[in-house]
Amino acid sequence: MYGTPCIVSDVMTHTVASVGRRASFKAVLELMQDWQVSALPVLEDEGRVVGVVSEADLLPAEELRDSPEDGYAPLGRPADVAKAAAVTAGDLMSSPAFTVRANATLAEAARIMAREKVKRLPVVGETGLLEGVVSRADLLKVFLRDDRDIAEEIRREVVSYLFPLTSSVIQVDVEDGVATLTGQVRDTSLVPVAARLVRAVEGVVDVEFDLTRSVGVR
Repeated sequence: MYGTPCIVSDVMTHTVASVGRRASFKAVLELMQDWQVSALPVLEDEGRVVGVVSEADLLPAEELRDSPEDGYAPLGRPADVAKAAAVTAGDLMSSPAFTVRANATLAEAARIMAREKVKRLPVVGETGLLEGVVSRADLLKVFLRDDRDIAEEIRREVVSYLFPLTSSVIQVDVEDGVATLTGQVRDTSLVPVAARLVRAVEGVVDVEFDLTRSVGVR
């Protein structure tokens, strides 16, 4: 009954910048600026993702340069101390990389980003080869979906399924991603179920109900 949910391959960036392990500190930074990104996948062999180098990985070097008389004391963590002296992507990168598959749902990608506190994920195939990158901004694209398309999917996939005998008297309106269902239904116990299904529709921000029980419908 349900419409096919968006997956990572629907929203990810397919053409991405990446570096090899031997890329220099300066080359990494220049590529970030050229592509206007804050992190780059690090690849080896035929394109297998082995790590990610981010702006945060580059910052320890600047912190040390700003206070050379204090040595490595301001950096604190051993990992930061190591990165302060690193000159290649292989030494700078965070490894293993947190990745996601192209067929993962957007919710799965969002959970990984939230859990690992990262802003973007390399998208990899079965063998770990890079296929693209998905960012937080990419995951939010579903909320730009047209309100009319959202309303039509709710009518088709939720209302007509849960309330087939009364679907014609249930009005579905969507404004700025907020869905409102108004009308009469035979079984109001299904309203919480409808709420969960409507919220699962891509692009729905929130859902409101004004559904009353219709005793006259058999």
